[in-house]
Amino acid sequence: MTEKDKDSSRRRKGAGSRREQAGSVNLLFTMLLFLGFVLCALFTVLIGGKVYENINRRSQENFTGSVALQYVANKIRQGDLEGAVSVRRMEGVPVLELQYSADGGNYVSWIYWYEGSIRELFFDPADGLGLSDGLPVLECDGFWAEQSADGRRITICTEGEGGGKLTLSLRCCGRTGNESEGQEAAEKKGEEG
Repeated sequence: MTEKDKDSSRRRKGAGSRREQAGSVNLLFTMLLFLGFVLCALFTVLIGGKVYENINRRSQENFTGSVALQYVANKIRQGDLEGAVSVRRMEGVPVLELQYSADGGNYVSWIYWYEGSIRELFFDPADGLGLSDGLPVLECDGFWAEQSADGRRITICTEGEGGGKLTLSLRCCGRTGNESEGQEAAEKKGEEG
């Protein structure tokens, strides 16, 4: 082999190793780019999962508070007869009492908060039932009801996250249904503002 052949052989080997180096740099760059894409996709999924959890939690809190208020408000509207709706204390707990007459008998429905949930108890007063006998309706952090001194308004409130407050005007106290509903909406709007 001549010197010229050796020199050209070295050049070919040098060019080959440069090509191999360029190929490995390309492979490394491609792998790093793919790794970056995978990490971005993973972080997007993780962040999306956290956002979903937060939305779900807030929705649940809002649901609990508004459903409890609407449930009790509908019960009050159903039983809104002269003297049939009142708030009293039983065993230190504020109890919303609704009185009904059916099939020749008198019945009472209590709505109150006891042991972590809003409960309802429908019974004949002669049965001697107490707060622990009520059926859980909805879990919440707290619930109370109070009646104005003139007996015309009842304020109900749920406590904790998602809680709220609603004041209802009783129609049985000499008001027409439209006046009562208009005042209800005005009072709720005033409390929110």
